Amino acid sequence: MRADLSGQVIFVTGGAGGIGRATSHLLAANGASVVVADINEDGARAVAGELPGAIAVRMDVRNPEDAERAVQAAVAKFGKIDVLVNNAGVNTFKDRVEIDRFPKEEWHRIVGIDLDGLYVVSQAALQPMVAQGHGRIINIASVVGVTALRLQCAFAAAKAGIIHLTRAMALELGSKGILVNSLAPGSVLTEGTRQLFYGEDGSFRAQMAGFMNHIPLGRPAYVEEIAEGILFLSAPQNSYMTGHLLMVDGGWTAGYMF
Repeated sequence: MRADLSGQVIFVTGGAGGIGRATSHLLAANGASVVVADINEDGARAVAGELPGAIAVRMDVRNPEDAERAVQAAVAKFGKIDVLVNNAGVNTFKDRVEIDRFPKEEWHRIVGIDLDGLYVVSQAALQPMVAQGHGRIINIASVVGVTALRLQCAFAAAKAGIIHLTRAMALELGSKGILVNSLAPGSVLTEGTRQLFYGEDGSFRAQMAGFMNHIPLGRPAYVEEIAEGILFLSAPQNSYMTGHLLMVDGGWTAGYMF
C-alpha cells in the first residue's frame, strides 16, 4: 500500500533487525523521516545509511536513561515524534523447555525486553507526543500472546501483556490525541526463525510441516508483509482506530485446521 507520510517522524525500536529494517525501509519509502533505534549501534547506522534523512540512535530499551537520550536526540533533529513503533523484542532459542524448568534469568531477559522495555520507551516518547497534542504508538505483539504455545512461557506472557497494555494505553491517551494499537505477527521468516525452524540444521525443523498445517496460507510471513501492517497503522487516513489488535498471521488464529 501507499500512504503519504511526508513530514512524519517515526521512531522504530529494534530497527536493525528483520522486521525493524523492513519497516524502516517501507516507512521511508512512503516519505517518513525514520529514527532507527537499536542496541546494535552498527546495525542501526547501517540501516539509517540506506534511508534518506534517517538517523540512528543506540538504545537499550531496558534502560530509561537510554530511552530518554534517544528520544531527545530524535526531537533535537526533527523537532517531534509522530509515531513510535515498539518493535524491539526477543524470544528464547536454546532454552525452550517446560515452565517447571524454564530458567529464571531467561524469563527476566525476555519480559525485561519485550514488555518492560516497551513501557520504558513508550513513557519516554510520550513526553513530546503529549506536549504536541498528537501521536501514535504501534506495539508489536505476537499470535503467541493470543494463542499460547508450549515451551515459550516468558514470551507468551510478555506478548499477552503487550496486547492488554495497548488497550489500557488507548483508554488513557485517546483524550490526548494519541492512538495506540498493536499488531500480532504469526510465524515470520527472520534469521532467528531460520535457525529454529527453516534452516537445514534448525532445532525444530522436523516439526515444521505439522506447524505449517495450522496456518491456512501454509507458509511463514515475509518481514515485508509485517511492515505493510505497520504502514497501515501509521497512515494518516487511519485516524479512528485505537486499542485494536491487528492480526497478520496467515489465518493462524482463525480456527483449527483438520
